[in-house]
Amino acid sequence: MRSPNELYAALLNAYGMPQWWSDDPYIVMLESVLVQNTAWTNVRRTSEALGKLRNPKAITAMSDEELTARLRPCGFARRKAQTIRALTDWYAAYGYAGKSIQAIDQNRLRHELLALPGIGEETADVILVYAFFKPSFILDAYTRRWLERLGFEAKNDDERRLFFETGLKRDATLYGHFHWLILDHSIARCRKTPLCIDCPFSDECNLVNQTS
Repeated sequence: MRSPNELYAALLNAYGMPQWWSDDPYIVMLESVLVQNTAWTNVRRTSEALGKLRNPKAITAMSDEELTARLRPCGFARRKAQTIRALTDWYAAYGYAGKSIQAIDQNRLRHELLALPGIGEETADVILVYAFFKPSFILDAYTRRWLERLGFEAKNDDERRLFFETGLKRDATLYGHFHWLILDHSIARCRKTPLCIDCPFSDECNLVNQTS
């Protein structure tokens, strides 16, 4: 199996330099909750409908009923509203100062985020990487499926994370771009039912080899 750097280079060659989530750390936090158990198209629709309300003070000023109603297109609206409320309160405790949060120890930040209701490891790592530029490699269902098809055997996410973090420069921007490239690849080709034509990994994919 190729090294993490080689995998990244192959994805970059196939899909080009990916977008960054957002330059606004609060929008990253908001959308990282909205995307839980729903399609990205629903996230964009809901987020864009909020418009200028996508800021912590506006969210804080909303009633629970209004916030829930505005999040309904993303599903699980009441639970997501509770999580966004808790995350917003956490952000407020730091004075909404993204630059100051960046200076805090990564392990401490991750522990604090995981302590919030509705924030799991994937969401915490998305926030760490895209909002606060902390190098904590993001693992999601797409990445697990892709690695499995490439023949990478791992007992858990700790082993998967170790594979990436020991094989790559510890850099949040690199991790963020890598994660987005895996997303692009998973949407374009490495789906549950894959589209293997012109896949940059077809020569080494276990799924292709099993069916050929």
